[in-house]
Amino acid sequence: MNKQDLAARVAETTGLARVEALRAIDAALDAITESLARGEEVRLVGFGNFVAGSRKATTGRNPRTGEPMDLAATVVPKFRVGRNLKDACNLPA
Repeated sequence: MNKQDLAARVAETTGLARVEALRAIDAALDAITESLARGEEVRLVGFGNFVAGSRKATTGRNPRTGEPMDLAATVVPKFRVGRNLKDACNLPA
């Protein structure tokens, strides 16, 4: 499922026009992105939590040359799955 498919499903479920559903999805994603950029956690009860985690600086290897290279510390977005989503994915077939 891509974003267009999701917008179509949301529009069908809510009765919104597909364009309005797409705007709502974009607004939700923008809000999540902005919150993570500020270092805040986004909790969607039953679905999961979005958090901004730290990754330490490390040494890696250039895949082309094999030369060692320093990788800087960075902040990465992470998602921790919620109970309802986990249970839904593990239903018997």
